[in-house]
Amino acid sequence: MNISYNWLRELIDLGFDPEKTAAELTRVGLAVEGIHPYKDDFILDIDLTSNRPDCLSHLGVARELSVSTGKEVKLERRGGERMPDAPFPALLAPDVVKIEDTALCHRFTARIIRDVKIGPSPQWLVDRLEALGERSINNVADITNFVMLELGQPMHAFDLETLTERRIVVRRAKPGEKITTLDEAEREIDDTMLMICDAEKPVAIGGIMGGLDTSITFPTTDVLLEVACFNRDNIRQTSRKLGLASEASYRFERGVDIENLKLASDRATQLIIQLAGGDAGEFIDVYPKRFEQKRVEASDIPTSVKRLSGLDVPIEECIRILSALGITPLMESDGSAIGSGQFLAPTWRHDIAIEEDLVEEVVRHTGYENIAEELPPAYGAGEYQADEGRKKRIRRSLSDIGFNEAIGYSFIDKVHDGVVKEVPGLLADGGAEPFVELQDSVIEGAVRMRPTLLPGLLDSVRLNLNFQRRDIKLFEIGKVFSAIGEGGLPNERELFAVILTGGQIYEGRTMPVRELDFFDAKGAVETALDAAGVSNIEFSAAEVKHLRRGQSASIALGGNKIGYIGRLNEEIASNYKFRQPVYVAEIDLQAVLASPTSAARYTPLPKFPAVVRDVSFVVERGTSYESIRAAAVSANEDLLISVDFVDVFEGKGLGEDERSLTVRFTYRSDERTLVEDEVNRAHDGVLTKLENELGVRQRN
Repeated sequence: MNISYNWLRELIDLGFDPEKTAAELTRVGLAVEGIHPYKDDFILDIDLTSNRPDCLSHLGVARELSVSTGKEVKLERRGGERMPDAPFPALLAPDVVKIEDTALCHRFTARIIRDVKIGPSPQWLVDRLEALGERSINNVADITNFVMLELGQPMHAFDLETLTERRIVVRRAKPGEKITTLDEAEREIDDTMLMICDAEKPVAIGGIMGGLDTSITFPTTDVLLEVACFNRDNIRQTSRKLGLASEASYRFERGVDIENLKLASDRATQLIIQLAGGDAGEFIDVYPKRFEQKRVEASDIPTSVKRLSGLDVPIEECIRILSALGITPLMESDGSAIGSGQFLAPTWRHDIAIEEDLVEEVVRHTGYENIAEELPPAYGAGEYQADEGRKKRIRRSLSDIGFNEAIGYSFIDKVHDGVVKEVPGLLADGGAEPFVELQDSVIEGAVRMRPTLLPGLLDSVRLNLNFQRRDIKLFEIGKVFSAIGEGGLPNERELFAVILTGGQIYEGRTMPVRELDFFDAKGAVETALDAAGVSNIEFSAAEVKHLRRGQSASIALGGNKIGYIGRLNEEIASNYKFRQPVYVAEIDLQAVLASPTSAARYTPLPKFPAVVRDVSFVVERGTSYESIRAAAVSANEDLLISVDFVDVFEGKGLGEDERSLTVRFTYRSDERTLVEDEVNRAHDGVLTKLENELGVRQRN
């Protein structure tokens, strides 16, 4: 926003040079990014935030400076002399101005000015506009721009003779209507857009730009001056749809002062009569619903300022600052201002709503630089959520075995739909649309709320491989999303995933000692869940569409599937251009954390030796080690303390559908040293159980 230094001096007795003025504005939060000389003036380039539309005018900036200088803004410069209003019967107002959609137009004023003489503007007005980046058009059009820059209220002047039936109708556009705007572009409009119309057709796009056919030209003698207030959201939506932005739309999108319309109209009318001649005629003000000023509850402003900023500001200074900004305290019955209770936010400040907003105003003008560097007082102790401790242990356990934590985006591209099998129970069966789609993506193309953590982890692996890092171990804990659930919100579940590829590197060594495999991924999952207090998980061979057949498994907890683990299949690996095996696992962490933790059990170290028997079985290819282990445990031999996998062999001496599986059985008693006969009896019982239940036989 460009602000003229000389113009500010006309509105308030500054007493500052341009540099001091810029420093003072920056101090109170209106950052001046540059000072540019223009003829005998200086232009301040102010960077404004979107919540301060009141400072999109010289009046608004002067109001901020009035707090620092203690000088009042010269109100007579804001609106000039009040123009006499020609009597106009209220019942006849709709015959001249009619608002059909009061939700989109909150107030509309029209002033008739007759017998004007259109011509070039005087040099002082041309210089004032050009200094601020506005080109001169003619005296009436220039005056509307001048008042907008002075008071922050956009306005538009129509040639009254070009308006059919000399009347204004404020309504939505009708299907098929078009309008040629002042930039000589024909625009198609729809029924979401607010139009300023005459009795037949649109003559302006409300709050954005006027129409070419009704614009002020040199033959114009009678002017209808429009000063209105429109719905901010609709102006923004219409501007985006049409790809049309203007100084007017920039202000209307952010909000104007609805109570300043009459004053702005009077100011413009005064200047038109002064510079273009003419007589002020009828004034029509259609105001369907009066604007109610917001009341802000403030129990104790000085205490709140102290609590939030650490500054000690007396009540008198708080009231002075707020009053200078137009924020008026309600009065006691004796007429004195109160420091507690309620304040009235001015109609030009749309950002004042809560007590903290009042505190911000006091702190801004007291000076952010006066806030001391100290820790705020603690009024309550922090605490972990119920499951944070278990998740923290998962992270620490994986970090201890060489994993790094990844954090991926919650939105991904739709090309990932259906590529990865989601964890059990995430997607509803038979739903029309199982996924959640964003209406307005943050990243181009990423419109899908992720139903799985794997796409982000796969992208991370690809990025590392592109940087010549082939030994990678990552994990992620994050939320995934599925179709809309109760209350119109997406279903969310927290998952846990790991991904690893390359070789196993030990600390202090550069070269990997071996290649990572399925069992490294399985061990990582077991380590993590064991750290979370869950040890009774089961792995079962399963076919999973994103995993390689024969190297994939489902993961179950308490008989319920909670995820999948395995090697990435060739199709996906090829799409990512992976040239080495990649192993992944994804688990429903929410289900894991909902299960009870396994109590820690302490047992004394064994006093007596164990007896180990390794047995090689000839089994069919479909028989897994897990089934042998389960059958052996179900034999209920008290002396059998563990069953472990040793090796698998396929080849010479075995059938095409056979393989040799070597299993280790360990026997021990906590009461005595076992003798051979005891071990043989227990071992024979286990072997008999396996032969009868699974049909396996010992290999000769």
